[in-house]
Amino acid sequence: MILIDMSQVILGNVFGYSRDISKVDEDVVRHMTLNSLRMYKNKFEKKYGDMILVFDSGDYWRKEEFPHYKGTRKVKQNEDKELWSNLWNIVATVREELEKNFPYKVMRVARAEADDIIAYLAKKYHQEGVMIISSDKDFQQLQRYSGVKQYSPKKKGNMVCGNPKEFLIEHIIRGDSSDGIPNILSDDDTLMNEDKRQRPITKGVIKSVTEDLAFGELPKGYEENWKRNQKLVDLEKIPDWINTKIEEAWNEPIVGKRNKLFNYFIKHKLKHLMESIEEF
Repeated sequence: MILIDMSQVILGNVFGYSRDISKVDEDVVRHMTLNSLRMYKNKFEKKYGDMILVFDSGDYWRKEEFPHYKGTRKVKQNEDKELWSNLWNIVATVREELEKNFPYKVMRVARAEADDIIAYLAKKYHQEGVMIISSDKDFQQLQRYSGVKQYSPKKKGNMVCGNPKEFLIEHIIRGDSSDGIPNILSDDDTLMNEDKRQRPITKGVIKSVTEDLAFGELPKGYEENWKRNQKLVDLEKIPDWINTKIEEAWNEPIVGKRNKLFNYFIKHKLKHLMESIEEF
């Protein structure tokens, strides 16, 4: 299967079009999104099969575990709150249109991120061959499963992780500043507090932590911070109740039908894409 991280794809297209999101309207987002889906279908369908379009819910279980989760991102978006709100409304509109009109499975699960859904399906179906379409480095840990590959729209090529286990350990140690997760040497609120700075992660720290783990021990002195980051970063730590909700959504029938595409393309004046309607 082809698992497409739709927020990544859509935002990548938007910022490739213009860094000024005020210049991006619904027609532009719709056209760019559909053209990307057409391209990925042509590129990967023969080898990997059906496309699964995966969206974030916007209401994350990780936020309850760690109140600062994605907090730095929220601060940046609040600087242009109205513009970002408009953009997310456009994304929601396009998602609903895809679900109602296109013959693809569209996945959006309350309290889950796209990462959770993609991880669950990749682990379940890896032996059949899975291609993840996303530039998010977090998915490299899933390459521990045979048959899982990742294509980065940003790099326009595959992301290959030589050692997924080592990648995950270092990712947990370093945290993820883009998601508001500090490294294991730093306090919970470090990235949200202008008066705080993260303690640097050296090669010695990575070596020491790796050795502790090899002996079945948590990093000495930083056990709680390790567990904090592992819960947020390690895609093996998704709660069972989230996995259950994903499975339930996965078993729902596809709503859209191919025979709806012609009228949809006419309605939204997708003249250039109409010429390639058979490729959808």
